[in-house]
Amino acid sequence: MEPAPPAVDFAAVHRALTECEPSLKCSRVATLRAPASTPMCITLSDALGVRVQPPDPSVPGRPARPELRHPREVPTRGLGSLTGRAALAHAVAHIEFNAINLALDATWRFRGLPVDYYADWLSVARDEARHFGMLQAHLGTLGFAYGDFPAHNGLWEAAEKTAHDLTARMACVPRVLEARGLDVTPGIIRRLHAMGDTPFAEILEQILEEEVRHVAIGTRWFRWLCEAHALDPAAHFRTLVGVYGMGLRPPVNRAARTAAGFVAEELALFDAPPP
Repeated sequence: MEPAPPAVDFAAVHRALTECEPSLKCSRVATLRAPASTPMCITLSDALGVRVQPPDPSVPGRPARPELRHPREVPTRGLGSLTGRAALAHAVAHIEFNAINLALDATWRFRGLPVDYYADWLSVARDEARHFGMLQAHLGTLGFAYGDFPAHNGLWEAAEKTAHDLTARMACVPRVLEARGLDVTPGIIRRLHAMGDTPFAEILEQILEEEVRHVAIGTRWFRWLCEAHALDPAAHFRTLVGVYGMGLRPPVNRAARTAAGFVAEELALFDAPPP
């Protein structure tokens, strides 16, 4: 299959990726045109010609707030108070904002891939922008805004560590860090329903349902890359998890991860994670 045609406007993707104002970033994402998907035309030879864009200090674009701290320095708050639930909504909004940048970066940074790859990740960017908008609006109903609480930069730091290797990016970001939401969100939803916070619970339910597809997209391209390089996907996933220090720990949503393409050997890593 030919590399992505001019229909993928990498300049427009870069403008969205480097945009700092969250609402404007979401607006830019909404205007991005994805190429038509042609799954029957994907060939393994395309994986051998992946080109990586050089580092760009303007990537990613993000606002001055929230203040970014080390994860251990981000305070935790209980869900029993409005402020605590707002802090949780803010934390999830921050994840979704980072996920917009991650999907855009996966599109912009890696070149020479099948059209389907770009169609997939631009669709993820649109979903993540919509998720962020939902959470931003919910924060507003609570009297808060994105930026009002500190946050950490773990997701983007993982993107930087894997910026040179698309296979590692697909393994570590969608299949480990973003997939963590599949594991922890059901318990949060149950707690929110128990305390009567139905609006927030319903937002998380919608996000959880759609995130399964996002993780599955990561699985799709991880396996495709492994096949092209004659690597066993499950074994290479275990290797990359260890090399990049990706923590795998309970709880694990086996049903959701199975739906997203995880196999038994990968799920077993949660029982005996790599050293």
